[in-house]
Amino acid sequence: MWSRRSVCSAGIVFVVVAVYAAVPAKQRRPAIKDIHYSPLRQITKENVSQLRMAWTYDTGDAYPASEMQCTPLVADGVLYATTPKLRLIALDAATGNLKWAFDPNEHRRIIGKQRNRGVAYWTDGQQSRVYFASRENLYAIDARTGRPVPTFAHSGHIDLREDLGRDPPEQSVSLTSPPAIYQDLLITGSIVAETLPSSPGHIRAYDVRTGKLRWIFHTIPQPGEFGYETWPKDAWKYIGGANDWAGMTLDPRRGIVYVPTGSAAFDFYGANRLGDNLFANSLLALDARTGKRIWHFQTVRHDLWDRDLPAAPSLVTIHRNGKLVDAVAQPTKSGFVFVFDRDTGKPLFPIEYRKYLASDVDGEKTAETQPLPVAPPAFARQRLTEDMLTHRTPDAHDAAVARFRKLRSDGQFVPGSVQGTIVFPGFDGGAEWGGAAFDPDTGLLYINANEMAWVLRLVQHNVETRDYNGRELYLNNCASCHRADLRGTPPEFPALLYLSDRMDEQQVSNIIHDGAGRMPSFKQLPTDSIRAIRNYVMYGQSAARLKVKPAFDPIALGYGIDGYNKFLDQDGYPAIDPPWGTLNAIDLNNGKIAWRIPLGEYPELDAKDTGSENYGGPVVTASGVLFIAATVYDKKFRAFDKSTGHLLWQTTLPAAGNATPAIYDVKGREYVVIACGGGKWGAPSGGSYVAFALGSN
Repeated sequence: MWSRRSVCSAGIVFVVVAVYAAVPAKQRRPAIKDIHYSPLRQITKENVSQLRMAWTYDTGDAYPASEMQCTPLVADGVLYATTPKLRLIALDAATGNLKWAFDPNEHRRIIGKQRNRGVAYWTDGQQSRVYFASRENLYAIDARTGRPVPTFAHSGHIDLREDLGRDPPEQSVSLTSPPAIYQDLLITGSIVAETLPSSPGHIRAYDVRTGKLRWIFHTIPQPGEFGYETWPKDAWKYIGGANDWAGMTLDPRRGIVYVPTGSAAFDFYGANRLGDNLFANSLLALDARTGKRIWHFQTVRHDLWDRDLPAAPSLVTIHRNGKLVDAVAQPTKSGFVFVFDRDTGKPLFPIEYRKYLASDVDGEKTAETQPLPVAPPAFARQRLTEDMLTHRTPDAHDAAVARFRKLRSDGQFVPGSVQGTIVFPGFDGGAEWGGAAFDPDTGLLYINANEMAWVLRLVQHNVETRDYNGRELYLNNCASCHRADLRGTPPEFPALLYLSDRMDEQQVSNIIHDGAGRMPSFKQLPTDSIRAIRNYVMYGQSAARLKVKPAFDPIALGYGIDGYNKFLDQDGYPAIDPPWGTLNAIDLNNGKIAWRIPLGEYPELDAKDTGSENYGGPVVTASGVLFIAATVYDKKFRAFDKSTGHLLWQTTLPAAGNATPAIYDVKGREYVVIACGGGKWGAPSGGSYVAFALGSN
């Protein structure tokens, strides 16, 4: 039942995988997609410089500030992927010709960024399906026709807002990473709001054929469940988050699914969730058949820094004390890799629990200790000091020093403050959602990293003067992203100034109610509250004097943040010395860094070894080549020698490839394909897939 033509389950896929539904558990082995590794050998270190464009497909869906982060999945010679508008497309994997397309937004206007990082595939030999999500719906699509499967759940889709123990119409739930498939189960995480109110991030498994709920694991424990005592008594009723948005990894031989979770909401101030907050910021090992917890490890206790586990872990086999040990390696935003025995959860490198400063913010109580591994060493710098500030120009340096001296910068796990606290690596890592690649031949784990500093500043709500008018409602619900002055932090969090010149009242009300892109839905707010916020952002305070009390009162928390702010110089470049992005090779056998190089550049700068922010991960091959795009500003797709980090080949893409490539074989020809979506942090947007192969097509 192993096939060179079939690919199954979850977004990062390379050539040979199991048809899980048809193969007995004892005969299975981990899918190659779990380690971003390809056994193909046609493209080598010696001939990679001869790569040429084999085909390109323009989705036609790019729009201003759109992104496309999908890793294609290839099965039986067909490539399945999503577009910037989240249409599902099927292409001939050898030519790039369109076979069919499914549009879940046929009657909905696309506003804001739509993100998807992959799809899942299932077959029982008779029927084949592709699973992917758009907004709150998880669709089952017939792989041959591109039509929803009418017998699956609600006429072809699951409503992800259901089964969470809360009123579905008031929930904001979607899915950016594909589900995992085990036997006849479709196991899924979710993406939920990071502000309050927020939906809980419970892990759920559905029948792959019918869409019926089969099991649920409560990431915010309920009374009587393990971990319940790490939260306030009724937290399970109102706290959200602790969700798996980054994807999960399945070990089909063991029947274990490894699930990384994010922080609880609100993720920067936790006075209403005092305690360690299991199972937020945890790696969960769950029985894939039942959802029962086998083991867990919490990487951050009572998270106040948005330290979500940002990527699915890698299933690795490493040498330990003369033996081969099956392990799971979990990268983190803070720049560390935790390595555990797959069966027991025992750490394979020592972990120290270190004490950190307590919070000086009213109502907050930080965890006394936090865990950090002794090895491998951090793959990103850990503490920003004055001597590390930018020397790009004398003026930039002086301005950075002046600003830096007003902030706190004491390394990991320093609480947020009213003064302003440097978070380094920043909110986007260290590691991010692209994840790592693992080479089973050498034991090297490859991971790209951001080395950007961000500023976490808490702002106190004025509880005494609130009157629930439009401005107060905006400050309570919207200012964390769009700032109190409506200027936002573009392009990720757009400015709302002069909004009435760009949208009409109905459009703005719809966005507030339904959400858009990264913005969650606020449908839990009463109609009068939505109207008051709309009037404020469009016309100012004088038009938003309607006094209403919202159904939920986030201002009662006492503190919010003043936006998602990078530590930049006056010209918009990182206010720290390079590298600003790196590619790292970590030897998991000995826990040491094998090599590290800058990754990416700013084309307009004279210095070409600065590195840059990067999103999307690497792929490594048996023939010795590591492929990665990821870099935000230079639009490059690169191939490196996996042993040394030496650059072997590069090409310029139509737009930045902020995605993880896929490698596959069709009729004896090896292809590597990348989504060229751009759109990150102001970079130009695109909407094409480009495939490369040796020789001419």
